[in-house]
Amino acid sequence: MEYRKFNDTIVLRVDPKEEILESVKKVCEEENVSLAEISGLGAVNEVVTGVYNTTEKKYYANEFKGLFEITSLTGSCTRKGGEVYLHLHMSVGDEKGHVFGGHLNKAVVSATAEIFIRTIDGEVGRRLDDTIGLNLFEF
Repeated sequence: MEYRKFNDTIVLRVDPKEEILESVKKVCEEENVSLAEISGLGAVNEVVTGVYNTTEKKYYANEFKGLFEITSLTGSCTRKGGEVYLHLHMSVGDEKGHVFGGHLNKAVVSATAEIFIRTIDGEVGRRLDDTIGLNLFEF
């Protein structure tokens, strides 16, 4: 992993065998990011995404292994209890063009990942909404 900061944007390269969430979190901690928009692309060979069931208030995980291109990586960095809180979604496509995705739990890079962290001047927290069962923005 290597990154550079340009004004309000951090450009991050995640290398083979590195995990995307861990890398993004590390950079956000090192750079003291309180609020940011995250986007990216690249290639991965292991992905775990989830889908949230609002009735059961539970995530269901889907695990994928193989050759995948990241078709979309998008999300946010906020703070919860003073700690970095990432909320990312990812879609990946396989060699036949099938696309899978959801809430990102894990993504291991196979070739490279190019990630942009656009910092925003301000801070947004998170609070647990008991009705929904998710940590929502707290302004």
